[in-house]
Amino acid sequence: MASSRVGEASVPELTEAGSVQSVIPATPTPSSSSSGHALPARPPQQSKEKGWGLPLAILIVGMFMSVLDTSIVNVAIPVIQKQFGVSTDQAQWITTSYSLCEGVVVPASAWLGDRIGLRRLYIWSMLGFAAVSALCGLSGNLETMVLFRILQAIPGGVIQVTCLTMIYKIVPPQKIGAAMGLFGLGVVVAPGIGPSLGGYLVEYVDWRLIYYINVPIGILGTIAAAAVLPHIAGARGHRFDLPGFVCIAAACFALLLATSEGPTWGWTSYSILILFAAAINLIALFVVRVLQSEHPLLDVSVFASRPFVISLILTVFLCSGLFAIVFYIPQFLQNGQSLTPWHTGLVLVPQALMMVILMPVAGRLYDRFGARWPALGGSLLVGVGSLLLSRVNVDIGRPELILYLMIWASGLGVAMMPIMTGGISALPPAVINSGSTFSTLTQRVAMALGLAILTAMATTQQRQLMADRSALLSGQGANANPQILDMQKQGPSGLVPLWEQLQNHVAAQTYSNVFLVCGVLGFLAAAMSFLLPAGTPALGEKPMVH
Repeated sequence: MASSRVGEASVPELTEAGSVQSVIPATPTPSSSSSGHALPARPPQQSKEKGWGLPLAILIVGMFMSVLDTSIVNVAIPVIQKQFGVSTDQAQWITTSYSLCEGVVVPASAWLGDRIGLRRLYIWSMLGFAAVSALCGLSGNLETMVLFRILQAIPGGVIQVTCLTMIYKIVPPQKIGAAMGLFGLGVVVAPGIGPSLGGYLVEYVDWRLIYYINVPIGILGTIAAAAVLPHIAGARGHRFDLPGFVCIAAACFALLLATSEGPTWGWTSYSILILFAAAINLIALFVVRVLQSEHPLLDVSVFASRPFVISLILTVFLCSGLFAIVFYIPQFLQNGQSLTPWHTGLVLVPQALMMVILMPVAGRLYDRFGARWPALGGSLLVGVGSLLLSRVNVDIGRPELILYLMIWASGLGVAMMPIMTGGISALPPAVINSGSTFSTLTQRVAMALGLAILTAMATTQQRQLMADRSALLSGQGANANPQILDMQKQGPSGLVPLWEQLQNHVAAQTYSNVFLVCGVLGFLAAAMSFLLPAGTPALGEKPMVH
């Protein structure tokens, strides 16, 4: 078997029968010549370059549906809470349960793809996601909805890893940047338009439609996948590493639960500290298990590739800011400026359109210049846009806010996919599955952990600012404010407008500080972008395993 070095990548050929063949460079390597198992040297086939567009479109639909569901549901939480008669903390388990289960199932996705084949796994996942989405829409109480959300997260997590892996199996290396630019529409754009679509459905139709909408998409996507997606053979000889799965799944569960419940339970409470300690120890056990296992669940040799590790770090910086802004801007518009969910979504549409336009452009930039310069330019725009958003206040005009969001979204659209593509493309083909899994896990954990940390910071600051500003509003003594005295004469309800105004100003200042931190993360990402490879990605230089 020909060897592959970490940091090198190649893409398998698909024959007309759908089987995977290998591309070998014209100049054989010493390892390939000595093993005697390498295929004869031959140039890449031209037919492959013409046959990946339609399969890519099908994968984009699946990824878009899966990621969209993580953001569109958030808009409906207040309505579901009222209809089911539950508290806010209880209603949050609709999203928390999905995130927890998704984090658990993602590590097993690579093994499932090898075991039953990526095409078959994708088809079954699409069908499962559509079926359980219908059950979520039929839920009559919180308990059944949480149960169905847990079941929905299983195919939802598998779809994301499977889509990413299949792209590197079916797209030729010289087109991978353009393909990932289009694929990014499902990764980054879906969270951007989720509030718009969800707001419209909740306000003008029915909140249950946020789940039912997945049913026709899933069925049509399944039919198209069965007709178009090529068969990619799995590796049936590998046994499932149950101890390794238990370690990494339990670690993800503990980490995501701690980040989700930290603001409620208290970051220094025994429960949260125990969860963080358990996550750290379980990750260490997982690494030990992987190093000792003949067939590990995930191949940690991917971390020997510097471009891949750098791409994960950059992903943490950008995804942390992405979900923080996507989370706090709708809150500011609805609570601070009293917009409806639908009108809030309309404010977010232009920034989503910027990503739709620029992501394919970013893919072509990657194919021509490599990952470094798109990542650098995009990260700088993310930093500048976030700093502009830190000017937010209760009186900010919506055109000004939309402009700042478009600048921020432009940077994200240019930077995100070249960063992900540059990292995974640096891996040997044999570990692409593991690389895709680690990349997906990093995105999920970064979004949850980043939002949790920024929320903790915002909550602490909001309490302090509220106390400080309240102390300045004196209603007694010689320094009493005449307006406050007039409000007090109207009874307890007379002070409500003042309290609401004060709360809105404090919240806006808190959001401003959060966006300032997001800007710092963007500039840190720009600085680290210089560590990514520069120049046009090398093509056809690496031997594939036969």
